Amino acid sequence: MSKASELRSKDIAGLEKEVTDLLKAHFGLRMQKATQQLSNHTTLGITRRDIARAKTILAEKRAAK
Repeated sequence: MSKASELRSKDIAGLEKEVTDLLKAHFGLRMQKATQQLSNHTTLGITRRDIARAKTILAEKRAAK
C-alpha cells in the first residue's frame, strides 16, 4: 500500500509508472477473482483506492505546473 506522503515525493514520471503498475496489479487481481483463485477479496478494493490516490496526486502535480 502506498501512502499519500510517499506518492507526493515522486515526480510526474514516477507517479505515471506507479499508476501503470497499480493498474496491472488490479487487472491481475480481477483475473484471479474471475477464475476463483483470489482468496482475499479486500485486496481489490485496496488496490482500487491506491490507484485513485495516485491519480489524484498526479492530477494535482500536473495542475500545479
